[in-house]
Amino acid sequence: MKKWISFFFSVLLLLAMAGCGQSADRTEAQKSSPDSENTASAGHQEEAADDTAGSEELPPAAEDTNIGEKTSSPVVYMTTDISPEGLMAIYEALGAEPEGKVAVKLSTGEEGSNYLRPELIGDLVQALDATIVECNTAYGGQRANTAMHYQLAEDHGYTAIADVDIMDSDGSMTLKAAGGDNLTENYVGAHFADYDYYVILSHFKGHAMAGYGGAIKNISIGIASSEGKSHIHTGGKGGSMWSADQDSFLESMAEAGKSVTDYLDGNILYINVMNRLSVDCDCDGSPSEPDMHDIGILASFDPVAVDQACIDLVYSAEDGASLVDRIESRNGLHTLEQAEKIGLGSRAYQLVSIDK
Repeated sequence: MKKWISFFFSVLLLLAMAGCGQSADRTEAQKSSPDSENTASAGHQEEAADDTAGSEELPPAAEDTNIGEKTSSPVVYMTTDISPEGLMAIYEALGAEPEGKVAVKLSTGEEGSNYLRPELIGDLVQALDATIVECNTAYGGQRANTAMHYQLAEDHGYTAIADVDIMDSDGSMTLKAAGGDNLTENYVGAHFADYDYYVILSHFKGHAMAGYGGAIKNISIGIASSEGKSHIHTGGKGGSMWSADQDSFLESMAEAGKSVTDYLDGNILYINVMNRLSVDCDCDGSPSEPDMHDIGILASFDPVAVDQACIDLVYSAEDGASLVDRIESRNGLHTLEQAEKIGLGSRAYQLVSIDK
């Protein structure tokens, strides 16, 4: 009889322990559920993108991210207020304290393109007492030489809000490009070293060659001199800038961007404006009309994180199919893969809304 009683209590004890373990597992799972802060997700997580199709909510957390360690991922701030006030607010959310001579790097855009309008960015540029900087193109057009480029900057209203510097008007300077698979050097505008702090202000959109254009493209192709652009396009091999294989070009953008951030040693931040989301870039004077809604403005100290967050928002949008197709048809996500691989930044992030 005593043996049966002992066996009975042993069974009860085992059941109780199993129940406690299940409760603990459920508790840990609940702790791991994302709330208003989100870590990296779609774009490189196509299944996650499928699950959120048709939703305008912030992107879901990646399955391979330890949400319990959010502080290890860079923060990407977001507002849906695409206005001068919204742009100032997103900049202030970063808590940056630039010192010295500040440059705002943007694309001056071809005539007829979706370039960032002076009325949107003017307050921020003037609050920073910044110089707007750009470099000449390598493919012709209205920005192919310095004189025409300055004229276009004036025509687009940039000279009315700030001084404008075409940084390769006096040629190039060389930056070391280390840790990549293609470039050992990167050629940027000779005036690049004249500035102490860079605000990378990018119009996020599609691109005919890169798939998409955002922060990484703006610090690579954007800051590269005319000869530097050709160097990146050829994957560092030289020759015709249209002859390189696609992946080498995409990888070289990430590697050129890394050379810029290495040189600046933290004196840089990134703001992506997600409006007029055409599949074509601001280098196209006759871009396709956007067929998706404006999304917002995002900002971070990490160029990979802010681009990945924008990608995820496009993948999550119910009307983002055209831009997703443009990105994937050019293997555009490979730039992010290479960028993370070489240490330019993180594809995992915390997305934090500053909207009230």
